[in-house]
Amino acid sequence: MRGNVRRRLKERMLGRVDVNIGKQGLTESVLKEIDRRLSSDEMVKVRILKSALAVEGIDDRKKFADILAQKLGASAIEVRGYTVVLYRRRKKRTV
Repeated sequence: MRGNVRRRLKERMLGRVDVNIGKQGLTESVLKEIDRRLSSDEMVKVRILKSALAVEGIDDRKKFADILAQKLGASAIEVRGYTVVLYRRRKKRTV
């Protein structure tokens, strides 16, 4: 990544959470919303509630972040507490 892109992403990482994964876990609608935001913004900040971990049957939040990133074709840049920062490079538009 170029320096200005990296700086912009770091500034976004400090901002507010974009999507919360709640007590219903990884539903199709949550995955679609995260995918939509990744397509438009390249980066999404996601908060995982402890109840979402229980619903999915996963104890480790880092493992949950890896599963989430794999389902979306993204990279988990940072896992801090129960907050995950996902990044996926935006696809070039074809005219």
